[in-house]
Amino acid sequence: MYNKSISLFDWRSEINLEKADAIGEDLILLEDPVIHSSFENPFKVDITAVIICTMGSMEGSVNLKHFTLKAPALFVVLPHQILEIKGYSSDFYGYYLIISHQSVDSLTAFYIKDLHTLRNAVKTDPWTPLSKENTERMLLYFKAIQRIIRAEENIHQIKIAELLVQAMYLEIENVFHKSLKNEKKSKRVILTERFMDLLEHHYQQHRDVKFYADKLSLTPKYLSKIIDEDTGMSATEWINSYVLLEAKALLKSTDLTIQQISLQLNFPSQSHFGKYFKNHTNLSPKEYRLQ
Repeated sequence: MYNKSISLFDWRSEINLEKADAIGEDLILLEDPVIHSSFENPFKVDITAVIICTMGSMEGSVNLKHFTLKAPALFVVLPHQILEIKGYSSDFYGYYLIISHQSVDSLTAFYIKDLHTLRNAVKTDPWTPLSKENTERMLLYFKAIQRIIRAEENIHQIKIAELLVQAMYLEIENVFHKSLKNEKKSKRVILTERFMDLLEHHYQQHRDVKFYADKLSLTPKYLSKIIDEDTGMSATEWINSYVLLEAKALLKSTDLTIQQISLQLNFPSQSHFGKYFKNHTNLSPKEYRLQ
């Protein structure tokens, strides 16, 4: 009912597009942008962002999975993921490729048939180290896209830019594919991955372990045992973590009312949502918003 997204950041207030290389707001290239205000709280991403990090380090989490990235590295965040940035090192330097959700769909619809490998790799770990050769290749793609965006007199500018982005996507998939371990996953790990995938899609509507157990044809007790043993957190704790992260992001990053947020997260009433939130954070939703 309430579908207002939590954007990565407000383009118009956070980025001076006059200093960026861009095709409208569908494709934006930046070098070492300084963006601070929107990184103070968790936020849901409504774009695809690729960062080629050549210096320094960055720490944060994607969908509650902590990461510490160290250069040279490639970082990818996908639409609908919830991102938290804990901090950058003072010497951090990166090249940013930002693509709108709509543009990604059109770019990959005809030429890149299967991004399953990339999506799964990024869900497991949003970053991967880059070799010297891979770093040079990624920067070549970035610079090529940058140059064609600047070549406004080229009558095929947009089409060439699209083809270069498609080629860069394939290269990104190749880099992540090489970083994946080839060892066979155990049934326990596969089950945990299936639970986490279901959770990412259904946590807004379902907070009952039984829902996920039924989907996996397991008993709630057995599912909870496996998840606890494999992750160190129970299934209920994971569900609560996702719900609370979304609630915090909505409270801090949108102007939705608390009533609207409670409806979006499928609570029977604002009162139920308020009690749930305070039980887990020791703050009311209003107190958290005003922090």
